[in-house]
This record gives sequence, structure tokens and C-alpha cells, in this order.
Amino acid sequence: YVPPQVRKSQEILDDKKREELGRLKKMVNGLINRLSEPNLPSISGQMEDLYMANSRKDMNETLTDILMNACVTAVAMPSRLMMEHVLLVSILHHNVGVEVGAHFLEAVVKKFDEICKSDAEGKECENLLALIAHLYNFHVVHSLLIFDILKQLVSAFTEKEIELILFLLKNVGFSLRKDDALALKELITEAQRKANTAEKKFQDQTRVRFMLETMLALRNNDMRKIPGYDPEPVERLRKLQRTLVRSSGKETQLRVSLESLLSADQVGRWWIVGSSWSGAPMIDDTNKKTQQKLHIGKVSSKIMELARKQRMNTDIRRSIFCVLMTSEDFLDAFEKLLG
Repeated sequence: YVPPQVRKSQEILDDKKREELGRLKKMVNGLINRLSEPNLPSISGQMEDLYMANSRKDMNETLTDILMNACVTAVAMPSRLMMEHVLLVSILHHNVGVEVGAHFLEAVVKKFDEICKSDAEGKECENLLALIAHLYNFHVVHSLLIFDILKQLVSAFTEKEIELILFLLKNVGFSLRKDDALALKELITEAQRKANTAEKKFQDQTRVRFMLETMLALRNNDMRKIPGYDPEPVERLRKLQRTLVRSSGKETQLRVSLESLLSADQVGRWWIVGSSWSGAPMIDDTNKKTQQKLHIGKVSSKIMELARKQRMNTDIRRSIFCVLMTSEDFLDAFEKLLG
């Protein structure tokens, strides 16, 4: 039962919070709508001020929602616009804290996984993949995640996946080669093997051939063989990033795998320092182990009755009580509890 006066004050608090969040959303939306390369320094500065003035949780959720609505649409988004939005996230990630980039990255990866598994006809998948690619380009996430996504796409190897592999390699292929040439070589070998086994499955072989040619061009570091490849816009924005970021890019890169991001709700977010975790499986496992450890032989009904009288209301409490009551001395009790 909640008394009326408490209920009323709670409703007032909820309304106040809703109003504050609405106001915050309006302010962040206004800044994102004006976002462009020339005014990035001023907008990132204003966003940092908002982070200082509001709760990080509210800011992260608001920023992620607004960016997802702006960038994840059914039509292909202009590459320049994507880069500017991700660059803003990258600057806040380095200057405010890694939880900014981590929150956005997790939302993007989960949405990408969900849409890829569905049969969506639009360009949402490519837009989400572009966001992930640029989060890597601007040093928010490590190449480990990109290789995980590429491995997943190669293992599925349908026409849709081939297009996504080509799209990703065009955006980050040469950076991947620089970061981990061996992993890229292994990926190319796996893709060639898949292409050979799935040869009869595709009516149109040209896309598969083009993908393999693109991969070989990457391996040989031959940029001319990749049509439409232009590293200049990313390089220009990286220069701008270096002037706006107060810490080195490498030390705040999130070295997180695809599996860790997708199962974050179950196993926690180890990549965010001090991140709270509401999952319970690990706690349950500990309880089971403790119960197994403390499982002792049959004890007399007299001891069990005593345990009940002392309100030992869980198996662990009863087991500890029985060990203490039936031990010869403190050393015997210690040994039994450890065993």
C-alpha cells in the first residue's frame, strides 16, 4: 500500500523527470540537427557541457536514441553525414568517458544483429554497418569486433552477406590490413573456401568474384583495384579529431567481441569500469557451488530442529549451522567448511 500523499509526490517527481528529459532531448536534437564539419568543435563543446550538467545515463540514452533515429533509415544515408555523427560520438567517448561510445556501440551492434536476422528490405543493415565501420575508423572500437562481424558474414555467405562484406571492406579494409594483416589473410582464405563450396548456389557469380578480387587487392595493398575507394574524407576528419580529442585514441579503444556485446545483459559489461549489472546467472552458479561444497552427511533430526529454531531458513545457513554444531573444534569446523 502506498499512501496518497506519497503517491502524489511520486507522480510529481515522475512528471518533473519526464519534463526534464523532454527538455534535454530537445536541446540534444537541436545540436545534432546543426551538426556539420565546420561547427563540430562548438557542438562537441556544448555536448560536453550537457554531459557535465546532466546524468550520464540520461545523456547516453538521449544521444543514442537521437543518433539512431537520424542515421538508421530505410534509405542509404550519405557517407559524409554518417562520419560527422560518429566523429561526434568519438570525441565525447575520448573526452567525457568510454561509457559514451560503449552505450552507442552496444545499441548499434544489437540493432544490426536483429535487422540482419530479419528479412528487412531497406538499407538499415548497411547504415548500421557504416556506423560500426566509422566507430572503428575513429578509434572507438578495436578491429576485433570488425573481424568478428566479417567472420559471421562469411560463415552465412548468402548474396545479402556478400554485399555487406564488400561494403565493410570498402570502408575499413586497408585499416584492417594495417592493424592485423594475419587475421585478414585468414579471413580471405576462409572466404575463398566458402566461395568454392557455394559456387553452384549462386546464379550470378560476378559479385562473388568481385568480392574475392577486392579481398586480394586488400591483401596486396593495391588501392587502385577497389572502385570508388577514397580515404581522403576519413583522413580529413581524423585530423580534426586529433585537434579536438584530449587523450590518445589507442588507450580508450574498446577491445570487445561481437559475442560479448550481444550477451551484455546476461554476462555484464566488463569493458565499462564500474558498470552496474543486473544479471543473475553467475550468482546462481555460485550458490550452487556453495551448496555442493557445504553438502554434508546426514545430521541428526535434533540438530536440524535446532537449526529451524534459530531461523536458519536457507540450505546454506542450515549447512553452516550443522557443520559448526557437529565439529570437534574450530580446526575441524574450518576443514569441513572448506571441504
